[in-house]
Amino acid sequence: MIEEFRDEIDPLVFAFGALLTLGVIVAFFVSPSAVESGISSLNNQLLGAFNWAMMLIVFLIVLFLLFLIVGPWGGIKLGDEPPEYSFLSFFAMLYSAGFAAGVVFWGPTEALFYYDSPSPLFSNVEGGTAEAMTVAVQQTLFHWALPQLAVFTIMGIAIGYFAYNYENVPLRVSSALTPILGAENLDGPLAKVVDILAVFATIGGVATSLGFIGSQFVTGLDYQWGINMGDIGILLVVTMMTLLFTTSMVLGVDKGIRRLSNFNMVLFVALMLATFVVGPTLFLVLLGTQAFGGMITDFVSMSLFTGAGPMGSGDASATGWVNAWTVFYWAWALSWSPFAGLFIARISKGRTVREVAFTGIVATSGATIPWFTFVGGTAVWAQHNGVADFSAVMSGEAGAEVSGFILFEALNFSLNLGGTSMTIPIGSVLIYAFMILVTTFFVTSADSSTLAVSMMTTGGKAKPSNINRIFWGVVLGMTAAILMILGGTGSANTLQQAAIITGTPFAFVCFLAMLSLIKDFGENYDQVLLQDETVLYGSSRDADSRSSSVGSIESDDD
Repeated sequence: MIEEFRDEIDPLVFAFGALLTLGVIVAFFVSPSAVESGISSLNNQLLGAFNWAMMLIVFLIVLFLLFLIVGPWGGIKLGDEPPEYSFLSFFAMLYSAGFAAGVVFWGPTEALFYYDSPSPLFSNVEGGTAEAMTVAVQQTLFHWALPQLAVFTIMGIAIGYFAYNYENVPLRVSSALTPILGAENLDGPLAKVVDILAVFATIGGVATSLGFIGSQFVTGLDYQWGINMGDIGILLVVTMMTLLFTTSMVLGVDKGIRRLSNFNMVLFVALMLATFVVGPTLFLVLLGTQAFGGMITDFVSMSLFTGAGPMGSGDASATGWVNAWTVFYWAWALSWSPFAGLFIARISKGRTVREVAFTGIVATSGATIPWFTFVGGTAVWAQHNGVADFSAVMSGEAGAEVSGFILFEALNFSLNLGGTSMTIPIGSVLIYAFMILVTTFFVTSADSSTLAVSMMTTGGKAKPSNINRIFWGVVLGMTAAILMILGGTGSANTLQQAAIITGTPFAFVCFLAMLSLIKDFGENYDQVLLQDETVLYGSSRDADSRSSSVGSIESDDD
């Protein structure tokens, strides 16, 4: 086993990726305050310089994927074999491995923050009002429907297309840039830099998600049963979950990840529908319809709103709001893009570009939009009508991870039987279901991401050795525990900052992956904008005269 491990790894990518991550872990044990201040400082610098770039790039990627769904390039196939998995299993794995852990964490709580403090884009809406309820759900749908999913999908299509349609192109992140780097240079220094960044970004992004979910689990134990575990408890919980996802990962994609993903989706839908039925059902239908319409109408404005500050006469507070929410989410998704893209490519062989693009941003949005409408909308309704009290969460006195337990605890189901009213405390059952869902999504996200990192460090091997998988599983678990401890009680700042630091560089990698697809599709398939003979600069008359000259010479020769 050790010999197999030594033979399969890419020494440069494995060493740099491991040293960067292990260096942060060691530095934490030496001086936690130094690590925390360093993360904060780097986060501020990246936000100040590149927040606009992340917003613009993500917006362009969404537009390109929508074009792939309806345009002539959608029929291009990834490889020439039939798909390995059924569509429902493919969808469940893509959704669970992509960002479902974040969906579970933020579902009951995100709209509450926008209800209390709406986006500066909607400056005419006052927080805490009935109008703010719709705007809050609209903003949440915008954050979780198309854009986050788009960056995973573009990397998955790019990696899968070049790996399955070109000879000798491995299944790794740098392969997404094949036309730019050149197929002969995929073992060169630039490709190695991309793959090393991919390992580091994946560790940071996934550890952020595991930190959120782990903190939600620990908080649930404390809130529901009074079990306060402290830092040691965090390490124990993360260790337990690391064992769970490592076991699932070692079982492989078919026996482990696929089956667990299918279970996740069943429980996810059941919890969502139960909330819809027990909550204000008709109100949620009306709220969701209006919020969805608002998201479509204001999509461009929300995508590119920066507050135009703090330089010049811009609104610094508006820019701060955008950085804290929209830019953070885009950076978080971008830090996941190498892992999620590689995993999507791994399970997409045999599917068309249109199929992957549709599943990646439309089908997944079809699951995400009802979740945030029903769960987030019920939370906002409960706060607005005094059914539940989330004021401590909105003020920052309690962590966001508490919201789910407050919400489900407040929900009851009433039955009228022959004039007799009976109240069923269904919320208690929903809390247990919520805890199980938190755990299983944690496991699914972690095992698929660890598999992806193992593939990255073996030069694209589809089935890395168990030693490699276990090593990266332990590293992921330790990094998540450290970020949770640094975050302190109820604080997500360190987790958010880590995501921004690791995700920012991949905004540019995703943009280059999109350009790589455009370049290759344009050269090898139908042109959709310019003719092959288009003159990009100079006079078209010169080109016409040259064509005429050639034609006259040929006539003379005849």
